[in-house]
Amino acid sequence: MADLVLNANNREFTGKNKVNKLRAEELVPGVVYAKGEDNLNVQVTSRDFDKILRKAGTSTIISLDVDGESKDVLIKDYQTHPYKNQFLHVDFQAINQNEAIRVNVPVVLLGREDLNIESAVLVQNMDSVDVECLPKYIPQTAEVDITEIEIGDAKTIADLDIFGNENITILAEEDEVICSLQEATEEELPEEDEEAADVDAADVPTVEETEGEEAEDAE
Repeated sequence: MADLVLNANNREFTGKNKVNKLRAEELVPGVVYAKGEDNLNVQVTSRDFDKILRKAGTSTIISLDVDGESKDVLIKDYQTHPYKNQFLHVDFQAINQNEAIRVNVPVVLLGREDLNIESAVLVQNMDSVDVECLPKYIPQTAEVDITEIEIGDAKTIADLDIFGNENITILAEEDEVICSLQEATEEELPEEDEEAADVDAADVPTVEETEGEEAEDAE
């Protein structure tokens, strides 16, 4: 049984008006998907879901307690309102402990805070990676140590701590770049901006001067 538990209830209604009413009551409509089984409509409280999501993310198995019946699930996907602090929907994937599953795992760069990058820029190309494994082998993160990275160096999939783990299949090429340290370069101003910067304030005509010139032209 998973350590993290999220309480849920069966959801009878699926229409737009019904789910909007749930959201107004700070409930999040959701669906549990399970291979070979009918989808199960559920609802969870927004507060409880937010707490679990912060701890589990989308790569940690949680126990979903639906009206007293427990299911091991992953938070497969969720939707939020574009500008309100509100969860709109959540998809749970039921887990079979004896079947391999595909999971998106966050990539963590170890030693990032200790880098001296005054004259360099750290470019991160990947912030997550897909892996496939049995549920019990799902890693919470995929880490790569960058404490000794130098300008011009790159870290690839082969540098991940989970690379070579016989229980985990990384669904990416081993030479795919995760991050690199590049020399910083000063961006040149566009030509028109440089010319504008050279104009002396005294050369800019005042409103009165402009009006006077227009009057002369009119005469």
